[in-house]
Amino acid sequence: MDWDNLVKPAWQARESAYAPYFKFPVGAALLALDGRILSGCNVENISYGLAERVAIGAAVAAGVRKFLAVAVVADTVVPTSPCRGCRQVLTEFGVPLVILANRNERVEFLLKELLLRASAGIPDRQE
Repeated sequence: MDWDNLVKPAWQARESAYAPYFKFPVGAALLALDGRILSGCNVENISYGLAERVAIGAAVAAGVRKFLAVAVVADTVVPTSPCRGCRQVLTEFGVPLVILANRNERVEFLLKELLLRASAGIPDRQE
């Protein structure tokens, strides 16, 4: 599948990042089961900004709860991966596919490859 339609809005969201501390803007875009794309960017406080959680928050506020994939983009030497906290939030909302991209490269992972046993303890979830 060509994921350009998901990666492009992630880059656009990255442009709105608020990153005064670490100077590390990140964008994320979610592909919902119904075909909508919802995006977010990191909004730093004294910790990293959590772009994926912002995208999930935007989706939840829009009434979306089911997703096919998330794209996470940053200007890094190798594509950056979601932090542990964002991986957990993506797991809680059942996002199966994670696309990581920088300006030159794109890689795909199943979320369960990035966060083993993440569903353990979540009611009604099989590991």
